[in-house]
Amino acid sequence: MPKDTSIKSVLIIGSGPIVIGQACEFDYAGSQAARSIREEGIEVILINSNPATIMTDPSMADHVYLKPLNTKSIIEILKAHPNIDAVLPTMGGQTALNLCLEAEEKGIWADFNVRLIGVDVNAINITEDREQFKQLLERIGIPAAPAKTANSFLKGKEIAQEFGFPLVIRPSFTLGGTGAAFVHKKEDFDNLLTYGLEMSPIHEVLIDKALLGWKEYELELLRDKNDNVVIICSIENMDPMGIHTGDSITVAPAMTLSDTTFQKMRDMAILMMRSIGNFAGGCNVQFAVSPDEKEDIVAIEINPRVSRSSALASKATGYPIAKIASKLALGYHLDELQNQITKSTSALFEPTLDYVIVKIPRWNFDKFEGADRTLGLQMKSVGEVMGIGRSFQEALHKATQSLEIKRNGLGADGKGYTNYDQIIDKLTHASWDRVFVIYDAIQMGIPLSRIHEITKIDMWFLKQYEELYSLEKEISTFNIDTLPKELLLEAKQKGFADRQLAHMMGCKESDVYSKREEMGVKRVYKLVDTCAAEFEAKTPYYYSTFEAEIEKADGTKYVHNESIVSDRKKVVVLGSGPNRIGQGIEFDYSCVHGVLAAAECGYETIMINCNPETVSTDFDTADKLYFEPVFWEHIYDIIRHEKPEGVIVQLGGQTALKLAEKLDRYGIKILGTSFDALDLAEDRGRFSDLLTELGIPFPQFGIAESADEASVLAETLDFPLLVRPSYVLGGQGMKIVINKQELEEHVIDLLKSIPGNKLLLDHYLDGAIEAEADAICDGEDVYIIGIMEHIEPCGVHSGDSNATLPPFNLGEFVMQQIKDHTKKIALALKTVGLINIQFAIKDDIVYIIEANPRASRTVPFIAKAYGEPYVNYATKVMLGAKKIKDFTFNPQLKGFAIKQPVFSFSKFPGVNKKLGPEMKSTGESILFIDDLKDDQFYELYSRRKMYLSK
Repeated sequence: MPKDTSIKSVLIIGSGPIVIGQACEFDYAGSQAARSIREEGIEVILINSNPATIMTDPSMADHVYLKPLNTKSIIEILKAHPNIDAVLPTMGGQTALNLCLEAEEKGIWADFNVRLIGVDVNAINITEDREQFKQLLERIGIPAAPAKTANSFLKGKEIAQEFGFPLVIRPSFTLGGTGAAFVHKKEDFDNLLTYGLEMSPIHEVLIDKALLGWKEYELELLRDKNDNVVIICSIENMDPMGIHTGDSITVAPAMTLSDTTFQKMRDMAILMMRSIGNFAGGCNVQFAVSPDEKEDIVAIEINPRVSRSSALASKATGYPIAKIASKLALGYHLDELQNQITKSTSALFEPTLDYVIVKIPRWNFDKFEGADRTLGLQMKSVGEVMGIGRSFQEALHKATQSLEIKRNGLGADGKGYTNYDQIIDKLTHASWDRVFVIYDAIQMGIPLSRIHEITKIDMWFLKQYEELYSLEKEISTFNIDTLPKELLLEAKQKGFADRQLAHMMGCKESDVYSKREEMGVKRVYKLVDTCAAEFEAKTPYYYSTFEAEIEKADGTKYVHNESIVSDRKKVVVLGSGPNRIGQGIEFDYSCVHGVLAAAECGYETIMINCNPETVSTDFDTADKLYFEPVFWEHIYDIIRHEKPEGVIVQLGGQTALKLAEKLDRYGIKILGTSFDALDLAEDRGRFSDLLTELGIPFPQFGIAESADEASVLAETLDFPLLVRPSYVLGGQGMKIVINKQELEEHVIDLLKSIPGNKLLLDHYLDGAIEAEADAICDGEDVYIIGIMEHIEPCGVHSGDSNATLPPFNLGEFVMQQIKDHTKKIALALKTVGLINIQFAIKDDIVYIIEANPRASRTVPFIAKAYGEPYVNYATKVMLGAKKIKDFTFNPQLKGFAIKQPVFSFSKFPGVNKKLGPEMKSTGESILFIDDLKDDQFYELYSRRKMYLSK
């Protein structure tokens, strides 16, 4: 057995706070790696500064260091653990690789006798240094786009003169395409070249000839020490070259590639991986293919680490790339490792897919006023969703239903564009909603050849869209009573939601559901099994689809459902869907802990989520995983199939909470806090009446449904006013206005973007201190897990504030009010589980801003700071298995912990960076300080008022 027995202790480097270009896929990879290495009896030491992730949970490693990712921290850890033999840097994205290189250059690994596993320094250098990579491709005879390196402005100008336009500028050693740009015309070149040189840490860019309109593909590979290579997954970008893969709609397996070209691509990828260094681990290779019948292949890049696509490929195939890559780094050979899903075949088998995967990115442009919304070489998306279906059309529909942008799928919701010029413009300048715009263009009658000419999207994909529209047209000629079963079944097989069908026929969603029940058009569940059902899968990982009935010889009809329902008591945990600003990985952390706690209480756990980047959608986190949209129709069908004791909604952020009303209406038990209590906290009118009853102060407010009503209210409330729509996430649409003109403009703007919404106008407590508390309540007792004071004043969204645990200058009188208010509100709302309450403190009076009876963004931070498993406790309370008095709370924290927000403004040059009531941060890090004399605290405190925007 070739496992390297000399390795007894491994250091894993994480990826730090979540930024655009490096999201929770590395939390997923790092978590898998830690588990995989510990299974071998090897000690794992982990460094990562992100408190919101599962990866930094104390249960994940033998020692977890929540420290800044720099060489100073690395040296401290190596001194504290002289027994560390090896470092694994391939699980923490570009951040970990760059830190690993810096430590290598400073001689740190050599000083402490630590070796690199999973990659070697040569491989990192060759793949990151654009010039070296180009020379390597020439040496091994693999075609590349004509390109030259420039490390000065003058050299860049010379190259541009030689190549002519259009060109691509790509800075070396950057993340998520930062600084990369297309240059179509000479006039733009100087600025973009300067920006690229500035963005590269070594001030170097590669300038290459733009392969505009070429098709883009990715392959995920694994290699062992014996030089065995497996290709786990082929991924085709629906969008042609020119849009960063992180912003592209991608499909697995590749759909429009001839077998000959695919085999050629495989051989090239294997040759590339074998030639960049002698290491065992994972690799991601990107290619461009010419869109003509010649199908010329050009290599774009290779990443010797797990990537965003590895997480997608793992979830798409069920093959846990990070887990296996970690074992390979320890010396195992592929043929000695087990396929984790079948448990009977070896990891040297390449997965076979008998279904289709579609990934669609999720953007948050509304948070960056004035941002350039066109897509290009710089990644701009904040998260992604994945749909699994038996056909491309079904998977595409499921992915669009998972996005949570108030769309029900493609077309048939009355929300499409109908202006010809606007559609052409959106197709020409690739925009975030182009997945829908293509459908709108077909609906308008724009020929496929014209759409292809503008977008360069392969004709095969466009024809799939056209078929969907033809089906919509046909169904629209029927009503619910005359619709034939064959047509209903075809629409469901192609992914149309009941809501869309109701729109086509002018009836209610529930009518379509009843019609399906009556006709026997029901969802069936299929296994993701890695091997197209050739071997039995041991892991319950499912997606839904529709099948025509099969008739047996005796005349009975049936459909084949692979999800067998057990007789154990079950609980469903609703996940938080795609990452976005305001709802990130911290809710995934809560969901995973909720699942584990429910399992400890003897329940069979069922997870429903559609985010491919997260630990909650790992096939062995819950007893059963349904990789499905967190969308009513899908959830209702799963609940009817599984018949759980109840559903946990308070761990999946606003996504899960929004479904509470429907669950309640359909008589499905919500575990923990009831829907009525959740609604009471969201409904400002009812909530204020409750506060008045309890004698708790809150800022004066009013509710308006028009600009006129808002104007009348303003006279009694006094400016400045905080204006916000109700039932939104992450402060969406919130603004502080200081006069009537600003008020009118903002109200009109809000009612246009969120029609029919009630607007809340609060008197804004200028200069107030903001604080928040998280607590667990069992309906009788309340335990406050943490009180945080924000360094920034009231008016900066809590997710964008530096929050200090415990508070640093709130007097005893104020602290007592906070504790009293928290306990009174938690009990009055009949909270069972978690609650977060936000306060504004002015003139020693504590006012309530809002209460959220659910897991909040700060719960993981408090759990990490105090070293206590609070979500585990809260879940046991929700399930009625434990009471507050059953726990022995023992929080440990010397000094202070500060939750520091991290922003991704570098992706949006020219956007106003001021902070206000609408959240803009993409992630967070944790900083521990011994006392308030710490320089870092002093710096944060001195800048606290600089960013407040009104």
